[in-house]
Amino acid sequence: MHTGDRIDHGAAVAAETARFAALLADADPTAPVPTCPGWTLGDLVRHTGGVQRWFSVLLRQRIQQPPTSRDVDLGLPAREDGYAAWLSAGAAAAAQVFADTDLDAPMWVWGADGHARFWVRRMLFETLVHRVDAERTLGLGSAIDPELARDGVDEFLANLPFAALFAPKVAHLRGSGEAIRFRCTDTDGTWLVRLRPDGFGLVADGPGAPAAAEVRAAAADLLLVLYGRLDRTAPAVAATGDGELLDRWFANSAF
Repeated sequence: MHTGDRIDHGAAVAAETARFAALLADADPTAPVPTCPGWTLGDLVRHTGGVQRWFSVLLRQRIQQPPTSRDVDLGLPAREDGYAAWLSAGAAAAAQVFADTDLDAPMWVWGADGHARFWVRRMLFETLVHRVDAERTLGLGSAIDPELARDGVDEFLANLPFAALFAPKVAHLRGSGEAIRFRCTDTDGTWLVRLRPDGFGLVADGPGAPAAAEVRAAAADLLLVLYGRLDRTAPAVAATGDGELLDRWFANSAF
């Protein structure tokens, strides 16, 4: 999944989907998903496979403006015991779309990187986080490659300022210049997010750059904290500094 210092996001989508599909062999599709209240495992599979198919449509059409419809033929199987094969088929179709697409081509995105590659990277972390949700549902632990997790932290923090369309609470992430630093403890990676009166976003970090609060953890744990799958009070996480600022961040950054 790594090409030199770059992650092959398409290969990682395939690998994460295969891991997700393998969990479904003897799983109860009606099992509740603890990290997605109100969802069953079947809901989780349908959502993940649906997102993959939707993103594949966007890439195939190389859209240049916001889509007017999210209707896509999901081709759901008649029986829930066909979900693993259905999930795998969607990933295989996505892989073909990736191969047929110039991932550096400009296209409409909702986030920070206005190129086709945005959707492949976004598909990866949708799939990875929901693979973790499936493992939690089944009482299993989760392993995440540290470099993949580091890239996921970067993807989350870069795109969150643009997510108001489906994460309206980000409008409350305002301030008067306060900054929060997020730091990986097991791989290179620090990010400084500044809250301004008109919004928030990443700013250059460096030695001596002030931060009112800091969240430190191994990359995998930091990714799960940002996605609300791990509480910042967990033993594996060190959250220090302005507690009210951190409360505001985590109350309004749900993706």
